Amino acid sequence: MKSDVEDLMPRLLPLECGASTEDLDLNGPPRNPQEYLRQVQLEASLCPEVVVAQIDPKKLKKKQTVNALVAGCHAAPVGFSPSLSWQQFQVSNFSDVRQSIAKNRKHWSSQTLDDNVLMPKLTDEEGWKRFCLGEKVYLGTSSCHTDAEFEPALDYSKVGFPPFLSIVSRLNQSTVLMVLEILINWFEEREFVPQLGRWLYALLACLEKPLIPEAHSSIRQLARRCAQLRSTLDSQEDQKLPALNLLICLVARYFEQNDLADQQE
Repeated sequence: MKSDVEDLMPRLLPLECGASTEDLDLNGPPRNPQEYLRQVQLEASLCPEVVVAQIDPKKLKKKQTVNALVAGCHAAPVGFSPSLSWQQFQVSNFSDVRQSIAKNRKHWSSQTLDDNVLMPKLTDEEGWKRFCLGEKVYLGTSSCHTDAEFEPALDYSKVGFPPFLSIVSRLNQSTVLMVLEILINWFEEREFVPQLGRWLYALLACLEKPLIPEAHSSIRQLARRCAQLRSTLDSQEDQKLPALNLLICLVARYFEQNDLADQQE
């Protein structure tokens, strides 16, 4: 059988006719190119056509295959998920926002920032939390001095800088993804606040497609956290519900993470 197969295969380095392999020594080095080729041919002819691996079943029991679970979203309580038409409208509106930002990025990024706008360095996680959320939220002191009469002027260091177009248009993709990851990780152990929602929406609007793997992981983490928090709400009138539904919708419908999408009830 082997000879039949060999006859069908082209010989790229043919041997001389009548060459014998009886006097070849496989343990010694070849003395010339022809002898090397005959050694290779002889070794190949000595190999069995079928090789059976010897496996110890006891070892397999100790190293079982690890089952990876791809977590989806918590199902929305009855009446808490948006309609399909609402989701489609939000995706369309979000697409328009993204196109507008891309079209006018150069214009907005050229705008002069106020002197008090000091953007953190790329790797300054604590700085970005303070910048986006403000000290009140970041430090958990939102209950202190909430009345406007005690604050003669709006202090962005306390309430956080909004995601002005003049700010987000200056962020390159590395910074957009970094800040997005920082805020999502913060959100994992905190409640939802309006400042967070505004920044998450703005950063998603600046996130370029196709997504890199790190971006896929981050936005899926965001959708799962939103769904988990939504499942704990007591009322459909909760002010956080529309924002949570919107973020889940954008991740699932616009960024095509379809397994996380809310389905029709």
